[in-house]
Amino acid sequence: MFSVSSYDVIVIGAGHAGCEAGLAAARMGCRTLVATLNLDNIALMPCNPSVGGPAKGHLVREIDALGGEMGLNADYTCIQMRMLNTAKGPAVHALRAQSDKKLYQDRMKQVLENQSNLSVKQVLVTKILAENGQVCGVQGENGDIYHCRCVILASGTYLRAKIILGDLAYPGGPNGQRSADHLTDSLRDLGIELMRFKTGTPARVDCHSLDFSKMSIQPGDEQTRNFSFMSDIAVREQIPCWLTYTNQTTHQIIRDNLHRAPLYSGKIEGTGPRYCPSIEDKVVRFAEKEAHQLFIEPEGRSTSEMYVQGMSTSLPLDVQLAFLRTIPGMEKVEIMRPGYAIEYDCIDPTQLTPSLECKFLRGFFSAGQMNGTSGYEEAAAQGLIAGINAALTVQGKPAFTLSRAEAYIGVLIDDLVTKGTPEPYRIMTSRAEYRLLLRQDNADMRLTEKGRKLALVNELRYERFCKKRDALSEVVLMLRNTTISPTPENQQILLSMGSSELRSGSTLYDLLRRTEISYEALRASFTLPELAEEVREQVEILAKYEGYIRKQQEQVERLAKLEAKQLPLDIDYQIIAGLALEARQKLNKIKPASVGQATRISGVSPADISILLVYLEQRRRGE
Repeated sequence: MFSVSSYDVIVIGAGHAGCEAGLAAARMGCRTLVATLNLDNIALMPCNPSVGGPAKGHLVREIDALGGEMGLNADYTCIQMRMLNTAKGPAVHALRAQSDKKLYQDRMKQVLENQSNLSVKQVLVTKILAENGQVCGVQGENGDIYHCRCVILASGTYLRAKIILGDLAYPGGPNGQRSADHLTDSLRDLGIELMRFKTGTPARVDCHSLDFSKMSIQPGDEQTRNFSFMSDIAVREQIPCWLTYTNQTTHQIIRDNLHRAPLYSGKIEGTGPRYCPSIEDKVVRFAEKEAHQLFIEPEGRSTSEMYVQGMSTSLPLDVQLAFLRTIPGMEKVEIMRPGYAIEYDCIDPTQLTPSLECKFLRGFFSAGQMNGTSGYEEAAAQGLIAGINAALTVQGKPAFTLSRAEAYIGVLIDDLVTKGTPEPYRIMTSRAEYRLLLRQDNADMRLTEKGRKLALVNELRYERFCKKRDALSEVVLMLRNTTISPTPENQQILLSMGSSELRSGSTLYDLLRRTEISYEALRASFTLPELAEEVREQVEILAKYEGYIRKQQEQVERLAKLEAKQLPLDIDYQIIAGLALEARQKLNKIKPASVGQATRISGVSPADISILLVYLEQRRRGE
């Protein structure tokens, strides 16, 4: 063994979590190392090269508002972008981008390599070093030792990873990479509990072997949009995706070969994602469905590979080829890379605090799929928070956390550390109680000030944010203070907008609350300033959803009282009389930071919470 160097923070892994973690720690002034087993795989997209979607797009916007990199990278490498759920309310509107897989990696690699305070090295870490309950470094496979004050584990799906394809099974990470086979033992030696999860990917097919005339084209939006609040991209050349469907012949081939499916033959031990099942799982679980939709999506501008979204599988190659050739437009398809399943080790996230630091090993943080999540966006969000808190730990400052009422990032992390996850976790809008407050359009208003205080938001971003914030405040004030009377002229204006006449005077803000009236319609008839689209959008949402927003804010204020009641970490819940046995066990395991967090633990009842409140009051009086 030999000592190589010393750092403030070491990040293990350079996937989406590792990239955000390393950048955040370095930008906050910490000397940081990102150690990856392959420099060519920085920010690899081993599954679909897409970013965003319902709830996931919200995470990307929040990462960007805090000063992270994913949104900018997605914008610069986008080959198609669409706004989803536009027929629904603004709470669930979400951007989704198809990225150029290779360009996404290349640009992120450049960002990391050019970031001050950050080193990137090809090192396969085999051991985490600790002394007296505090991490102090990592060891590579060559015996090389790197000292540090904090470690962030962001190794994705590489930990003791196994690729499974039909009867074939071998150690390996995504896209034929090496697996990290020794780090698991090191984690267990440190007392960390592990789980075994599984994910998978569909085949990549040659676009030249497809007949797109038998599919439905899925173009990007005509209106150019961006994830990042800092992106000024106004024109984007887009590549279409294509829609086709499976059929009963497809399903029959799969059913006839279920005995060869590792998922059903017992070769797969890990738990897979419920919300992204394999095609063989879909055929079994939804036997009544005659067809499943498939999106054929490009992987980049300079490659012939296309991704068959909706057809993840680990069936043998001959079966994959057979069922793909039953699909309209794919009768002569050629597989460039077969689909496969991958099993990997991850940690039980209930061992972490809301800052993503291990409860019993100081300076050890974990982020991304290592915490049992699925998805690039969930990984990046955790990486950002872990990077921030590792830097704050080095600097001797309090931890940074986000509540469920402040961000989807808060929902994601609170779900993980409070409830744990029995399967790969995926963020969804339904998981957020306050989703009308946590819209993707207002992520900057919610989080930019926080990013500024962390030194992650630079002057240019902050100036742009202030300009938007001030414009929004000024126009809302103007609308509230401008009153019109029910004159014949004004009544005619309202009728022309398809709205009802006034019975008395009304502010322009109250008029904007009407469903059928837009800001642009008001501006065409009254003296109002022209607004940037992003400001106009928020003005209309604030007006039209004011009542609902106010109700959610009142709910947040009520629950904030429980969040403010802190629970000391030294409480032994076994000795609190009256608590149910399950509640005692769960509370001792999770060690919630507040009564509010305790209310969200499965198995802790309202009666248990009442007993906790009485105990806290007695403890306070005793002190």
